[in-house]
Parts: sequence; C-alpha cells; structure tokens
Amino acid sequence: MAKQKQKQKQKQKREEQRPVHRKYCQFCKEDVKFIDYKDTQLLRKFMTDRGKIKPRRVTGACTQHQRDIAVAIKRARIMALLPYSMPVVSNRGGRGRN
Repeated sequence: MAKQKQKQKQKQKREEQRPVHRKYCQFCKEDVKFIDYKDTQLLRKFMTDRGKIKPRRVTGACTQHQRDIAVAIKRARIMALLPYSMPVVSNRGGRGRN
C-alpha cells in the first residue's frame, strides 16, 4: 500500500511539472481543403529521418488531415517523388564493415 501511495504522489508531481501544450492542426487553422502530393517539402515535415510517416500525436494534425497526409505521402512514394526508406546515417565507425 505504501508503494502505491508513493507512486501516485510521484505521478501527481510529474503531471504538475509538465506544461500542457495543446497542438492544433495547422491545416484546419489555414483552412486547407486539399493536401497536394507534389508538395514534397511539406510532406517531408511529416516524415521521420528514416522515411516513416510520423504519428498524429507528434504532428498535431487532426484525424482527417493525418489521413490525407498519409495518402499524399503514399502517392508521392508511388510517383517516386519521395523515397520509401532512407539510409541510416551513423556517427559510429564501421565495425568490421567496409
């Protein structure tokens, strides 16, 4: 019981210390009706450095626009405007590989 109370207190402290930032969909703010798959600069903002599509909780997009972003990225990949995956760049030296 004592451990549970201690964990609850620690959790409350963490929640109090954390500032709450509400993310708003930038497409809803700008009243964007269509996300163009040819706009690769915009689409790259919603991709990781490895080429994966970032999740909605990271991008801050609403459900509908996140779906539109994913469709646009997939179309751009098919048209070879965006890569499916990007090479991993490592700062480490090659260990046995040349």
